[in-house]
Amino acid sequence: MNHKKIMPNKMQKKSTCHSSFILVYILLLNLPRIILSNIVVAGSANLDTFLPIHRLPQPGENLTLLPHRFPITDVPGGKGCNQAIACRKLSFQKCSFVGRIGCDEGGDMIQRVLVEHQVNVDHLKRSLGLPTGRGYVFLEQDTGKVSAIVSGGSNLYGWGDFQEMAGEEVDLLLQQLLLLDDVTSADERVGVSGTKHCLLLQREVPEFVNQKLAECAKKKSNIIVLQDIGGEDRNISREMLTLCDYIMPNLTELQRLVRSLDTDNEYNHNDNLTLQQQKQQPLDPTNQSLIIEFAKKLQQYGANNVLVTMGEHGSLLVQSDGHVIFQQACNLDEDDTMRVVDETGAGDCFRAAFAVALSERTIEGDGDSDGTSEDEKVSIQECMKFASAAGALAVTKQGAVPSIPSRDEVYELLKKQKDDAFHRVHDIPRGGAGEDGDHEGGGEEFPYMFGSRLNSMKDRPELWPAPLHDVREWVKRQGTVRGLGCVDFNYPQHFTSWSSAEARLALEEVGLVAGAVCLRYPAKFARGAMNHPDQAMRREAIEMTKDAARTARELGCNEVVVWSAYDGYDYPFQVDYREKWQQLVEAFQECCDAFPDIKWSLEYKPTDENTRFFTVPSTGAALLLVKEIDRPNMGLTLDVGHMLMSGENPGQSISMVGDKLFGIQLNDGYTRLAAEDGMMFGSIHPTMALEIMYQLQKIHFSGHFYFDTFPQRSDPVKEAEYNIESAKRFYKAAKMMTNKGTIKQIMEEHDAIAAMNLVNEVLKM
Repeated sequence: MNHKKIMPNKMQKKSTCHSSFILVYILLLNLPRIILSNIVVAGSANLDTFLPIHRLPQPGENLTLLPHRFPITDVPGGKGCNQAIACRKLSFQKCSFVGRIGCDEGGDMIQRVLVEHQVNVDHLKRSLGLPTGRGYVFLEQDTGKVSAIVSGGSNLYGWGDFQEMAGEEVDLLLQQLLLLDDVTSADERVGVSGTKHCLLLQREVPEFVNQKLAECAKKKSNIIVLQDIGGEDRNISREMLTLCDYIMPNLTELQRLVRSLDTDNEYNHNDNLTLQQQKQQPLDPTNQSLIIEFAKKLQQYGANNVLVTMGEHGSLLVQSDGHVIFQQACNLDEDDTMRVVDETGAGDCFRAAFAVALSERTIEGDGDSDGTSEDEKVSIQECMKFASAAGALAVTKQGAVPSIPSRDEVYELLKKQKDDAFHRVHDIPRGGAGEDGDHEGGGEEFPYMFGSRLNSMKDRPELWPAPLHDVREWVKRQGTVRGLGCVDFNYPQHFTSWSSAEARLALEEVGLVAGAVCLRYPAKFARGAMNHPDQAMRREAIEMTKDAARTARELGCNEVVVWSAYDGYDYPFQVDYREKWQQLVEAFQECCDAFPDIKWSLEYKPTDENTRFFTVPSTGAALLLVKEIDRPNMGLTLDVGHMLMSGENPGQSISMVGDKLFGIQLNDGYTRLAAEDGMMFGSIHPTMALEIMYQLQKIHFSGHFYFDTFPQRSDPVKEAEYNIESAKRFYKAAKMMTNKGTIKQIMEEHDAIAAMNLVNEVLKM
């Protein structure tokens, strides 16, 4: 919305002032959240000189500028100035700048450009005898990459008066800039307890300036302190880290900070050799596990939330609770008007936009959140997305201030992004495609998400361009499966080399989500997990099961599937059957009560090479167990191969379980004694596959479809895609069977011939 200033004539002046007062009063009553949420930026202001070059000089080397190119001089810049103007252009809020300029023409130019952009300059002071800061920017013409040398001038040496200010005076300064008397009265005045303001700091001014402002802001619960690490290469104290709500380095600054902090402290003695070696090498923006590890090192020293910018590789936030949020970089249009020209102010623009979005998020009602809810994390992600778009646009024009986009331009770029949960990587369609396989809009929406066995991604490694040695690479490979929507992880096997936060980040990168966490007790429980004869081992198994639930929460899913390869027996008289049964009942009751938000399910199996007879060997026995556990969040996961091994008809078993069916694992097999073939769904028993889909529809199954198959000699990606299309085909056929309206009569009359004719008709056999 454009606000035009209308100057009244003398006859209109009195009435206009009176009506303006009434208008302002109404706004204060009805729109208090917009009026009093403000941003203060404290930092540097420079005039920049741009030197267009082909490449940076080597030590001892002299270079000339590009042919027929000349220096571009006196371009307003400096991190503080850039961020203040960006905050003002990107928001409807008041923005104030605290800084120092010289009593020279450069200072006049800086003040003029700030005022032109409606930044409050009441605390932009002149420094007698000191020049305005200068920046000398080396601009690589082909890539837009920049390096700079800054002459601080008044930015570094003009703060003598501020250094002498008492804490009460700094308090008063913040109160004036944020229109506050104190926290309580401000909240009462606007009538909103969650309204937040932002203090944005950076490091091209003396550290005592940041320290004093942060200390005063920290006393007030409604000021968010954000520290941009860019600027002078200097250490930061633990105290300053704890004063800041957000520390915002780029990759180079992150590595430099950790290295400098480790030099002064004892934490480096606890680092493994790999981490010590990585501190001496540039951080790889694609190695997100290492970046997270570095961010967590900062948190060991007192940092709260660490937001790392990675240029074209996006941004990564490690929150104080350990949760990790990744935001991919915004894609620019491929036409020439949106190419990378100059990266000078991109980082400043990103950080300013994040501060704007963060303060407006609290305006919109998230201010009372404790920072742990999913809504909170989604809103933080939106802040990062807004910042990503602003930073991307800032590289398309030359000069830091001239390149700052408007709010409308940011929204326009965001509209063009394709980064929702199902269309982020290679535009690969996820679950929810049409039943006929047409994901371009044809066919009815398919109501279920698909998952597939993650371990199968190890098969046929020669078909994948990278080594398949770890779970991260398996997730990447599974992210290329057309139609796949989720990943089921095995616990603890899939979490030995990374954290659940890193796994969630990897899922976000490939546009997948977590479907469930599946218990796979390690071999130490060979004598039993929840059935182990030793009470201490049983307790360890139960606690491991609870840990799986915590992992599920961290991954963003609410399902834990328990299958134990070891809870059972091999010989007659080996165990007390009733005792083993009761141990399972009590263990599951404890888990269900401890995590009422988690859907717990038992995946039974009749026999296995590890255990000849399981304590729960059939669907009927499993249903009896669920009844005795007697908890609303306890159910079953049925595996087609396991039902075949038990001599069961899977359709009948699904019907028996009904609304206690929390999970289904689809596959096929030859039904040989004790054999689990893990074949492609519907490949051996198509009529059985059709009835499975019919019964799932009939009981209104509400989980996701998971393919527990073993491609081995087949391409696992293509095999998963076949399973997805096969499941859709059988699901559609089952729906056709219901819609024909004859199935009920056929069943009432037990008419086998009519039933088979109907099967042939819907399957077009």
